[in-house]
Amino acid sequence: MMPNRLLAVDAVSVQRVFSGPAEDVVALDAVDLAVPTGAMHAVMGRSGSGKTTLLNLVGALDQPTAGAITVYGERVDGLNGSAAARWRARSLGFVFQAHALMPSMTALENVELAMRIAGHSRHTSHDRSREALERVGLGDRLDHRPAQLSGGQRQRVAVARAIAPGNRLLLADEPTAGLDSSASADVFTLLRSLVDYSSVTVLMATHDPLTLDFVDSAVELRNGVLAEPV
Repeated sequence: MMPNRLLAVDAVSVQRVFSGPAEDVVALDAVDLAVPTGAMHAVMGRSGSGKTTLLNLVGALDQPTAGAITVYGERVDGLNGSAAARWRARSLGFVFQAHALMPSMTALENVELAMRIAGHSRHTSHDRSREALERVGLGDRLDHRPAQLSGGQRQRVAVARAIAPGNRLLLADEPTAGLDSSASADVFTLLRSLVDYSSVTVLMATHDPLTLDFVDSAVELRNGVLAEPV
């Protein structure tokens, strides 16, 4: 059992219903989720189970139909538009299945670009981007473009891009999809080290069973309903 401490994510009775042409689709139904600070937590389930929908709600990329979502003590379920964008820029980083790196830019330039978009100065962007890439083990790959990196290394650049601004919460959506077991283990090991040594909280959506070797806790979603802890 994890010690009682401030929750990084507290979702209570969260529901998300999408309107369909014939009938409404319930993507999430009365989901409760509590993720302590400094933890690595996984939401597991098959494709279509509602994992990505839940991460999108926690990240204020979408709004719930009902329920409340609090991140580090701040209600985020009502945020939208520019308010949501400002909150995301100062509060959390995303790591997606597709690393979404600019192919013409180096690893360093890709991370710097995200920093500049978030409003950091050129000097700060450069220094923090270099530090972030060194933290994920790519200090010797700063000038490499995505095509010159392996799949696992490209995902490490994506993680560096997410942590460079100093975000306390990382939302990772299927971060190892498409990677072999060795590269997947490397990514999970990296995320685990960030939690253990950098005061980062990780909330991950995944169907990769290897996840269970690295996380503090995991739950399963089945058709939008939270099942027993894994």
